[in-house]
Amino acid sequence: MLNRTNSTQSKTSQLELVDIELLVPEKHLLRLINEHVDFSFIKEKVRPFYSETKGRPSLDPVVLFKMMLIGYLYGIRSERQLEQEIIPNAAYRWFLGLSFADPVPDHSTISWNRNNRFKGTTVFEEIFDEVVHLAIHHHMVAGRLLISDSTHIQANANKNAYTMQVVKDQPHEYLQELEKAVNEDREAHEKKPLPPAGEEPTEKKLKKSTTDPECGFMKRKGKPEGFFYLDHRTVDHKFNIITDVFVTPGNVNDATVYLERLKSQIERFGFAGTLESVALDSGYMTPHICKGTLDMNLFPVIAERNAADTEGKFSKSQFTYDEEHDAYACPAGQTLPYATTNRQGYKEYRSDSDVCKECPFLKQCTSSANKQRTIQRHVWETYKEKVVQNRKSEVGNAIYQLRCQTIERSFADAKTLHGLRRCRFRGKEKTQEQALMTAVAQNLKKIARHLAKQSQQENSLCFTHFTYLIRNCSSWNKQNWIA
Repeated sequence: MLNRTNSTQSKTSQLELVDIELLVPEKHLLRLINEHVDFSFIKEKVRPFYSETKGRPSLDPVVLFKMMLIGYLYGIRSERQLEQEIIPNAAYRWFLGLSFADPVPDHSTISWNRNNRFKGTTVFEEIFDEVVHLAIHHHMVAGRLLISDSTHIQANANKNAYTMQVVKDQPHEYLQELEKAVNEDREAHEKKPLPPAGEEPTEKKLKKSTTDPECGFMKRKGKPEGFFYLDHRTVDHKFNIITDVFVTPGNVNDATVYLERLKSQIERFGFAGTLESVALDSGYMTPHICKGTLDMNLFPVIAERNAADTEGKFSKSQFTYDEEHDAYACPAGQTLPYATTNRQGYKEYRSDSDVCKECPFLKQCTSSANKQRTIQRHVWETYKEKVVQNRKSEVGNAIYQLRCQTIERSFADAKTLHGLRRCRFRGKEKTQEQALMTAVAQNLKKIARHLAKQSQQENSLCFTHFTYLIRNCSSWNKQNWIA
């Protein structure tokens, strides 16, 4: 017989006694986070930004942070939408400590705090670091192998709204070290040292967005073209905990900020006594990165960057370097002696044009008008060669294979589940906040689930041990034993 019960919602109001605690499933993510993470540290981090004088009480900063965390955990892009999502959701209300009768804090409270109270502060970096320290406390960060990479975040900017502007490119900090190495090499070859280059920034013409002037126009092979930011991220290999997040415009090279961020992590989290190796992709294969990591007594594993060779011509790898005589030998056996060292740090080795023009391999070697082949070798080339050997070793290959399981998965989760594919806001500072909060959400998920699993295993082990004792201690008075 057909059920005649009216399934439509009754128009009359009904009063029901509901325990909100019972509406949240036992294994709900927010319940796990609430059980294993103490958020009281938030108040201490933000205390300096609140007035001590009496007045209208502010929203509890822990509730404010938890609201933001919900948005990043579940990929809710809009704070206005976040407010509406919390209203009917029992788990969200329970996590925030709100009953069904309590009003949900207005979404404008979050934006006001971001644009006023926390603007120009490091509060989000401090919260991120506190979460990493929590992971370290629970032995989820080994600090032995750090894996770094960058990913692009599409800027909240019109691709076609831009102007062409001359931008000053500030010199890198390592250029003084490079200049010293260049002059030492020139003096060793009895050549005059180069005059100081000076600290005047070089100028270049770039596209500058009129919508978000702080983003950068990215144009890379295999990457989308447009206005982007870059999220430079580092993870620890043990549990894939994110240990560093740093945002730059999309036209900044990956290697530019790497060593500075690596040293920052070592200092902040005490990795000096534990860090053994780093793994990077080919974008970081520069003499400066190779020298810097090896000087830190690390085992760097970096993918080799293959230079673009001209089709039908001999590549640099076909020329043999003679370290004893500091010269190269071409495939035909001719010696290319040292010629000079340029300001960029490259030593130049040039062939004898009189010999080359009679060589049967001339067309396969060079098409220059002076019939001369030039090979370049960086003054820090030995560091690069050492890193290449690391990558080709059995240990290096095993380390490099971890990239797809760690940093690449971390980026995939951030974009697919937590909304990091596009910028929520405009400006570098707000994009940094988004990247940090996304990383905090990812780290808290891992910490809570790991601790819950660990607790479950401990309970299971205790129950198994208890059962074993009961079954094998029949001579005992069980009632007294339990008591």
